[in-house]
Amino acid sequence: MHHRVLQFRLYDFAAKRRLLSVRRCGSNTKVSLDEKDLPAKWYNITADLPQPPPPPLDPRSLEPLKAEGMGALFPQELIRQEMSSDRYIGIPDEVLEVYKLWRPTPLFRAKRLERLLETPARIYYKYEGVSPAGSHKPNTAVPQAFYNAKEGIKRLTTETGAGQWGSALAFACSIFNLDCEVWQVRASYDQKPHRKTMMETWGAKVYPSPSAITATGRKMLAEDPNCPGSLGLAISEAVEVAVQDSSTHYALGSVLNHVLLHQTVIGEECLLQLAKAGETDVDILIGCTGGGSNFGGLAFPFLREKFAGKMNPVIRAVEPAACPSLTRGVYAYDYGDTAGFTPLMKMHTLGHDFIPDPIHAGGLRYHGMAPLISHLYNLKLMEAIAIPQKECFQGALQFARSEGIIPAPEPTHAIAATIREAERCRESGEAKVIVMALCGHGHFDLASYEKFLSGEIEDLDYSDEKAAAAMASIPVVKQ
Repeated sequence: MHHRVLQFRLYDFAAKRRLLSVRRCGSNTKVSLDEKDLPAKWYNITADLPQPPPPPLDPRSLEPLKAEGMGALFPQELIRQEMSSDRYIGIPDEVLEVYKLWRPTPLFRAKRLERLLETPARIYYKYEGVSPAGSHKPNTAVPQAFYNAKEGIKRLTTETGAGQWGSALAFACSIFNLDCEVWQVRASYDQKPHRKTMMETWGAKVYPSPSAITATGRKMLAEDPNCPGSLGLAISEAVEVAVQDSSTHYALGSVLNHVLLHQTVIGEECLLQLAKAGETDVDILIGCTGGGSNFGGLAFPFLREKFAGKMNPVIRAVEPAACPSLTRGVYAYDYGDTAGFTPLMKMHTLGHDFIPDPIHAGGLRYHGMAPLISHLYNLKLMEAIAIPQKECFQGALQFARSEGIIPAPEPTHAIAATIREAERCRESGEAKVIVMALCGHGHFDLASYEKFLSGEIEDLDYSDEKAAAAMASIPVVKQ
């Protein structure tokens, strides 16, 4: 017993010594901006791409989709933004006023993590978990709700994976007095019950997907009563309900151009903060990818600077090994949903029928990648890797125990990739500047952490058998 106490005291003394050493490195780890620094415009990367992205196609004619083909789902201003080639689009004052509840968001220098990893790298993370919903998702939920309310729409339907997007849209709808209905992927609905409570607190109705409410859901339940669901399936249910009522529109939390456009406030702020911190160049930028909105929101403004020759960062996307659309999918036209209600989009896809295993990063369980991200990857303007979830959770513990923030399971992929890069810097002696997207906190994901800490988390891989079946359903489009 005496020996154990002595061990604890020695460890405690060593921990205090390390902490004092970190403090001597400098206590100013947070880089903040004032309200006046809040971006007044969203950046549209399509204006600067070396080749225009392939257009979405009408699934019946296979011709490029026209604006009127989206009118049943989206307000006119969002359709205009979706198809726009303008470099910048102004943010409405009404949206900026809501943004000011949490924006600008902080940029942190991860000095304690650097110390833990004994790396010469300088690690920064842009933290979006300070929003009311706890993630980056309100950056697009607020303008989507605003434009729909302005057009006279009364109700929005949507899907959600882990619940960040559903929470964000429920919050935004409460601000602009819209009804909100959310289909949450069954696996996450069961894993994260407090997300449902959060959405209901803001007035939303929440259903597990597949549900008995829609024809799409009933069909899937008849085929597989224990189906864990997928984002593609939840999208189908939300779209099915939206098209039946002219006062209802559908809102999407990722993938589409206008969604990634709204998220660019992240990257624009980050550039200002890095300049304020005296960092004039970035060596590598890292973000997790499911549909692509968090990653695109941070990366697109940096790519603009790269195109202009002002910096030359490596842009690295990180996806789950169980749902690797960029690294193992095909680049083809496919539906954005399981039932085939949406237009055909050119994207890296695992097949719209693919239902990933129920990993704990529910927001990354999507069969396809945003067309803009897919286009950048196809042009070799960025790179991608896939990491299994046990390594991600281990990185999350290192991060939480040094930086204090418990991350959502989704950005743990970015953390794991950042740790890999920092360790390479330790071995090579390179003092790289690494910027990482920390898109949300994990306060509603503690059940996942509990399972990891008790050794119950397993690495779930991409099933070749399931993938082959899903790939067979990808439409054949002659190009």
